[in-house]
Amino acid sequence: MPHVVTENCTGCRFTDCVTVCPVACFHGDEDRVYIDPIACIDCGACIPLCPVSAISEDISLPDDQLEWVDINADKALALPVIRGKQTPLPGAEERRNSRVGNA
Repeated sequence: MPHVVTENCTGCRFTDCVTVCPVACFHGDEDRVYIDPIACIDCGACIPLCPVSAISEDISLPDDQLEWVDINADKALALPVIRGKQTPLPGAEERRNSRVGNA
């Protein structure tokens, strides 16, 4: 099953996950990253590197997050591949810290 980037990535765009992807399945826009479900080989290497726990297997998503399966598939087709680490968005560290504190 492919992996999915969920809402936790919005406004953060940490790209640590991209650096370990063996098939370059990450795509990005100005606000977040997405995973191409066709290119994803389900290796899971990206999951532990996401500092905001935004990546999940599609079969592990709760019902209220299933929309992210289609969002990732649609957006990945229209956006460029991201192959390397980029600078997180302004305020990303604060959002990460607030998510870690609430976990």
